[in-house]
Amino acid sequence: MAQHPTANDNETKPQPDDAIAMFTADHRQVQALFQQYADTSDPYLKQIIAEHVFAELTLHMLLEESVFYPAVAEQVDEEGKRLVREALQDHQQLRELIESLQDVEEDAAFEIRFDALRDHVEQHVEDEETTLYPQAAEVLATHLEEITLLLQERKEQILAS
Repeated sequence: MAQHPTANDNETKPQPDDAIAMFTADHRQVQALFQQYADTSDPYLKQIIAEHVFAELTLHMLLEESVFYPAVAEQVDEEGKRLVREALQDHQQLRELIESLQDVEEDAAFEIRFDALRDHVEQHVEDEETTLYPQAAEVLATHLEEITLLLQERKEQILAS
């Protein structure tokens, strides 16, 4: 049987050493959670995994929006600024999907919306990793260490609250 990362795996792994690697690791963690959700038939476990997905996505979006995207937007050209705006719009749509999922009582309806969330996340991840992150790596190269430290501090603050 294939081993999938569990909810606590990211607590024992060392933190990636730069902001883009950190966000990419977050993407892989959420993808693993979506796979765990798909692999189980236990409704109680599905609910726990879904809540973990919501928490991981919310933290990830907050970190990107509060530190990373502003830093990127400050350094990129108009095309890069457009990518940041699109990413922010994606985040708003993801928040709305998460919020709507938290109000769904019926399992079948939840499954349909959760699949929509997964699809939206997969598209967003692909867009970020193929267009936004490469531009960010280029324009933030001299500031990446500082941004990474800010992100790690912000993440600790959020998790402590």
